[in-house]
Amino acid sequence: MELYKRNGLWLVLSLIIFLFDIWTKNMASNQLQYARPVEILPVLNFTLLHNPGAAFSFLSDAGGWQRWFFTVVSAAVSAVLLVWLLRLQRSEKLLALSLALILGGAIGNLYDRVSLGYVVDFISFHYSGWYFPAFNIADSAISVGAVLMIVDMFFGSQAQVVDKEAKP
Repeated sequence: MELYKRNGLWLVLSLIIFLFDIWTKNMASNQLQYARPVEILPVLNFTLLHNPGAAFSFLSDAGGWQRWFFTVVSAAVSAVLLVWLLRLQRSEKLLALSLALILGGAIGNLYDRVSLGYVVDFISFHYSGWYFPAFNIADSAISVGAVLMIVDMFFGSQAQVVDKEAKP
């Protein structure tokens, strides 16, 4: 029970990310016409797209089997992230933040994949004829979480070692 008390706020963050992701995807699906860009800024469009594949539309035209493959992988990864998050120590804040972001995003995209058969993407950055693949809030949370996890790998452990050495 102590694990849940200690890391419950991180689970709340994951839930907030999940709910915000689902809400924005629902808004995009209801307000945008499929594949018709709406300019928000000179470098940013909202463009409703459906991605049956993985990141950057990887395997999007694979014939349908990828939906279940990515569903199983996402569910397994989410379960591992949840257990990992719940077992963290209080001092591992940066790692906990990164896991909470990744977990919230993974569950958001998993929800789409299970309920719709594809992931709703709608954020599209572009510059001078070059377009970054469309993405969503879940993808953003996963990406930020991954960067924070890398930062924690390089700097988080050292900070904890210094903290432990500083205590008499």
